[in-house]
Amino acid sequence: MKTIRYALIFLSVININNILAQDVIEEIIVSSSYIDQNLDSINNPIHIISGDDVSNMATQSIGESIDNLLGVSSADYGAGVGHPVIRGMTGNRVKVMTNGRVNRDVSAIGVDHVVEVDLNNIQQIEVIRGPSSIFYSNGTTGGVINVVDNTIARTDFTEEALRIGGEAQSVNGGHSGEISYQNNFGGLNFSLAYKDSDFNNFEIPFGSIIHEEEEHEEEGHEGHEEHEENPKYLPNTDFSNESQRFGVSKTGDWGYVGVSFRGMESVYGIPFHGEEHEEEEEGEHEEERIFATTDSDVINLEGSYNFDNSFINKIDYYFANTEYSLTEGHAEEAGHEEEEEEGHGHHEEGPTTFSNDAKEYGAVVDFSTDDLSQRVVMNMIEEDVSIIGHEAFMKPSDNSEFSFGYYVSRETDLFNFDMAIRHDRINRKGAVAHHEEEEEEEGHHHEEHEEEVDLFDKDFENDSLAISVNRDFNQYFNVSMDMASVERAPSALELYMNGPHLATGRFEIGNTNMEKERSRNIDLTLNYNQGGFFGTFTVFRNNVDDYIYLVDSAKKEKKLTVSNYKQKDAQLSGYEFEIGTSFDFYDGNLELSLARDSISGEFSDGSNIPRMTPERNIFSVNYSQDDFNFNMVLKDIKQQNDLGLNESVTKGFQMLDARFTRMLVSESGTEVSASFFGTNLLDEVARNHSSWVKNEVPLASRNVGVSFSVKF
Repeated sequence: MKTIRYALIFLSVININNILAQDVIEEIIVSSSYIDQNLDSINNPIHIISGDDVSNMATQSIGESIDNLLGVSSADYGAGVGHPVIRGMTGNRVKVMTNGRVNRDVSAIGVDHVVEVDLNNIQQIEVIRGPSSIFYSNGTTGGVINVVDNTIARTDFTEEALRIGGEAQSVNGGHSGEISYQNNFGGLNFSLAYKDSDFNNFEIPFGSIIHEEEEHEEEGHEGHEEHEENPKYLPNTDFSNESQRFGVSKTGDWGYVGVSFRGMESVYGIPFHGEEHEEEEEGEHEEERIFATTDSDVINLEGSYNFDNSFINKIDYYFANTEYSLTEGHAEEAGHEEEEEEGHGHHEEGPTTFSNDAKEYGAVVDFSTDDLSQRVVMNMIEEDVSIIGHEAFMKPSDNSEFSFGYYVSRETDLFNFDMAIRHDRINRKGAVAHHEEEEEEEGHHHEEHEEEVDLFDKDFENDSLAISVNRDFNQYFNVSMDMASVERAPSALELYMNGPHLATGRFEIGNTNMEKERSRNIDLTLNYNQGGFFGTFTVFRNNVDDYIYLVDSAKKEKKLTVSNYKQKDAQLSGYEFEIGTSFDFYDGNLELSLARDSISGEFSDGSNIPRMTPERNIFSVNYSQDDFNFNMVLKDIKQQNDLGLNESVTKGFQMLDARFTRMLVSESGTEVSASFFGTNLLDEVARNHSSWVKNEVPLASRNVGVSFSVKF
């Protein structure tokens, strides 16, 4: 490890010794990963959402921000938490990245944990689905979400840019403000961004709350009508966030070198928290404040050095250090203090803190020729995860990864060819504690006696291969095929979990004998574009050996359903298509499109994979003319009847969103942009089938708002 540190320092010194070199202003090439390739060279399948589109939307989670894309949805857990789902896969199978580096938060070890990503003043969001995602990170059997900003500038800023923006929403009475600035001083590029957001509990449509009916009537339970059956606001759905970024870089014909800092703090409510004590009276804690606070600091060093020889073109290198923590807490209302004194001290345990300290090192050697684009990638990660508190369902774990990859791309007269080969060595150190619980006959006090702790040191070696072939038959018609064999090592959670996970309402138990998953994925895409008519059709199939999943048992532990992580062969398949037309209309351009995506997931025994995304039809209208744009999207989400074990049917719904944006430019060059938006304009009762808490946490009610920005 020291050798890698010294090498990075040496490369930085080389660049610093060249800071007096003449700068070369080039077009910025946005990278989807540390492979640093032009987006145009990525054949299939990729979505791009521009930074302007993101800034004109209502502030949302990363999952909600991409929910309108084909094959992509969100598994929400309230206002601030939305985990991306790509072709039925989420969690560790989908990597969320910032500028090509995987975000090192704790979202993968809790469905109620926010995906920590800063969407303020970004360039774009890139979504890579299917086999192509192996080009960017290991174990990405689902796909990659990459947020790209320009905090570390790779080419010089040519002009000063100051941007001020704000936003207000009706559904939660929320607001946000942001500022960003970039300029070049003395040959150094400086960039900074700051955003502060504050949103209250959101409104829900009438009839959104589902109350489970009791199987039998008992004395003292006739007063259900006294409970608020249809509350206007959903408790614990508030969200506030403060983020800041700062970067400085130096560029030249020798390459570039830069450093950045990103800090984020957030507080958000947790609208559902499974209870371990069934004896508590109904509604006893319904006013309880359940929330999480996060604090993250990320330091990045990256650079590139160009060589003047015929073998090595350049070396890109980077170092990232992340310190992240998330603390879940409870705040009792005053009216509950007496109850606690009488023996109902349910939350005497205090908060639970999840932390992740991670370091990542990497380098990319580019030795492309006139005929071949070639890169060798080396990447090393050290990640220490700990959970401290009453809800610590897993002992601390130490994780390390080393990856070596070779990437090649070639264009011929017949086709374009891309190939990636990866070898990943992964080590997961952890422990499993075994407890014996004694319960007093009177009262509800529990005493736990730790019997023993079993230590584990698990090694995995993953080999993955991806091939993409693209053929242009003519200027209108294109065909591409992607194939991949990807191995994914089980996560520390899947191996060493052993405790109550209240976010899922279960007592989850990992399996230290887990084998690695192997995904064999293939998709075929047809693209057509001529005379204003366009269409795309994709069919895919993913066979997964030893698919890791969570299954409920008939046992109870601490009043929670015992669920075990197990493995079984599975198959995911589906299709995506979009057709549309674009034509001139009243001095502008009108685009109409119809899209549909469908995915099914089954285990080898014929049973269904749980929480699969239902079929969706997506109708969109987009009209643009000079300085304004109108966009409207209607999503028709079908009822989900293909149910996993212990799942219930999720009714279909229609989600109508619209946005109108106007931009004005003054004679002095000042740009003023205003956007009026509306979400769930039909005020539908909507539930996300992919969510663990679909019944308890419906989607928000009708929301209208405005966002603006001024760029000087």
